Amino acid sequence: MPRLGQEFVLLDDVHEFYNEYAKKVGFSVRINSSRKSHRGEIVRKEYVCSKEGATTKEVVEKKRRCSKVREGCKAKLAVVKSKSGTYVVSVFEEDHNHPLTTPRRVHLLRSHRNVSEVKRSLTHQLAAANIPIHQQISVLELQGGGIQNIGCLGKDLYNDETKSKNKVKGHDADMLLEHFQLEKEKNSAFTFTIESDNENRITHCFWADATSRRGYNSFGDVVVFDTTYNTNKYGMIFAPFIGVNNHGQTTVFACSFLSDETTESFVWLFEQFKKAMPGDLPKMIITDQDPAITKAISETLPNTFHRYCI
Repeated sequence: MPRLGQEFVLLDDVHEFYNEYAKKVGFSVRINSSRKSHRGEIVRKEYVCSKEGATTKEVVEKKRRCSKVREGCKAKLAVVKSKSGTYVVSVFEEDHNHPLTTPRRVHLLRSHRNVSEVKRSLTHQLAAANIPIHQQISVLELQGGGIQNIGCLGKDLYNDETKSKNKVKGHDADMLLEHFQLEKEKNSAFTFTIESDNENRITHCFWADATSRRGYNSFGDVVVFDTTYNTNKYGMIFAPFIGVNNHGQTTVFACSFLSDETTESFVWLFEQFKKAMPGDLPKMIITDQDPAITKAISETLPNTFHRYCI
């Protein structure tokens, strides 16, 4: 329990201590106010119960199903900076005017939930394996020995994912280019081509790694080409070139992103495919019945049998 005159070296220590106390007692903590000196140093900081203050009628109506409505609770802790540079507890109000949360539910309170770096790293790996967040929670629950030991909720993972996406927003193309360049440095057989418009937005992107190119050299007699529109947040067309190996398994020869499905775009793509693939041109290519694809194939692969998939 906090006590008047108790000293802390850092403000982070104050917050960690009071939040841990709040978890044992059964309430959530938030920062209420701070005061700075003329030099910009924080000389006073106040932490309060999350139910401190009053909620307007309009907010109450909007959040009528939420348990976080403020109730005028007076419980708080304040520290001031001493001459020695430490932070000293100057105010401590212990009593609450509302029922406290039980130990079985205290992990649901906001100040006791956070996505640690370890959990963030694990959830990113799970997301990369296309495991949705509701299943990630099940993995964390199993790993922690119960949902109360996870330290966060599903919505915290959703919020953290959104923050991560916002950090790279606007830099995605640069990151993709850096990734391709790094792969090229690792293996000179990796090939890629990226084209952009006047606003530096990617319009065409083609890549194939060494394994895929070797696979084409062995199993590239028949190539299947298909496009899936708007299956990513950029609304670009994902267009892979695939085949079948000697075990009857699907093998990828190359991949691409296109901003549109025009004949010009497909001509560009097929020309990149021809440049990148070793050996002879495919004997047969199977596509859907898109007229733009048909025209592009007749221009770039005139000696390849073209068949439509059903």
